[in-house]
Amino acid sequence: MALAAKADNTLEERLAATPALGNGFSRTAREQAVARVRAMGLPTRRDEYWKYTRPDAVVASEPVPAGELNRDSSPFEALKPLKIVFKDGVFDAEASDALEGENLTIDLLSAAADIHWAEGLYGTLETVGQTPVARPLAALNTATASEGVLIRVTGEATRPIQLTYVAGQADVALHHVIKLEEGASLTLLEEGTTGVRSNIVTEVDVAKTASFDHVRTQGRDNERTVLTHMFTRLAEEASFKSFTLSANGTFTRNECIIEILGDEVSAHVGGAAIGDGKDFHHDDTVFITHDAVNCESRQVFKKVLRNGATGVFQGKILVKEDAQKTDGYQISQSLLLDEDAQFYAKPELEIYADDVACSHGSTTGAIDDEALFYLRSRGIPERDAQELLVLAFLAEALDEIAADDVREAVQEQLERWLRNLKG
Repeated sequence: MALAAKADNTLEERLAATPALGNGFSRTAREQAVARVRAMGLPTRRDEYWKYTRPDAVVASEPVPAGELNRDSSPFEALKPLKIVFKDGVFDAEASDALEGENLTIDLLSAAADIHWAEGLYGTLETVGQTPVARPLAALNTATASEGVLIRVTGEATRPIQLTYVAGQADVALHHVIKLEEGASLTLLEEGTTGVRSNIVTEVDVAKTASFDHVRTQGRDNERTVLTHMFTRLAEEASFKSFTLSANGTFTRNECIIEILGDEVSAHVGGAAIGDGKDFHHDDTVFITHDAVNCESRQVFKKVLRNGATGVFQGKILVKEDAQKTDGYQISQSLLLDEDAQFYAKPELEIYADDVACSHGSTTGAIDDEALFYLRSRGIPERDAQELLVLAFLAEALDEIAADDVREAVQEQLERWLRNLKG
């Protein structure tokens, strides 16, 4: 009882410390989110989906102060994206481009009109994503987020949109809403880390035949706590791809929740993480629901860990009764560079249709000594040889990135981060 009371007090302190906006189109959704999170309570280690990841850092009343972030240059500069910059959770107009583009409508959450197209979406996909697994920290975000972008795409977005996060010492909650109309397409890029503790929710509604590509890089050598949720709804013949590259840091948990409602849909989620040191904890949690015919989904996650780093993967494919001809693929693999690193995997399939092709697998291993010896025998220094083997191991995950130029940018960032790993 004492623990429950303490948890309730912590939640009320969080709600009081980051009050919701009082008016505007999102007011009703925020009030409903407050009720949801109060009913659920904050997560504890006893919750099934927090079994391998301690939620202490993300539920505490006050975030732990962090040192200065070792900031990298943007890996996406050559792609000439439309840049939207948030510094410590606050929109930075001077560092950002004009919030306009071909086939795009872009508004800030804090400045949106009381009557807005996002009213029917803000908090809606997050609410649906609470079943069958409760995600109270996403509801907390819906209730309290003070900023974010609202993006409506009516055709082909000719430039990628890049969300850049510049870190400070604030406790940051951002909430983005993205709506792609029928036949529209958008590439969304994210890079950097915002705040000493970040809680970022993105809701993505992809209409019939629309295409959404998402690529994210999450800093290196940062001491910050990062929590993200991406809730996605896919209509008939829609396409969705999301990939995240992470390096070092302390606590990172990325959740992706996808609801496939239309026939002939393709949904791919992938990630690559490299962690060095006992403070590194990286968690990828994915839940894909198939509720339509002849759809395919892929989950491909790779982690490279050493010096006591910890990696977690939790991935589920739920195939409902009428979702015949589903093709679901899931793989999670880790490369442990020493005996102190740890990897926990929880792959799941729950299938109620009888005409499906679904598979999952998980492996953990070390560097292949024979391959390492072969490369060294050809005059390649040990560090360079190990880097080549790590890149080869991560290659399958990077192949999930759709666009060649974006994949090359991420590959170059990965190579830079590998070279900067501690000796």
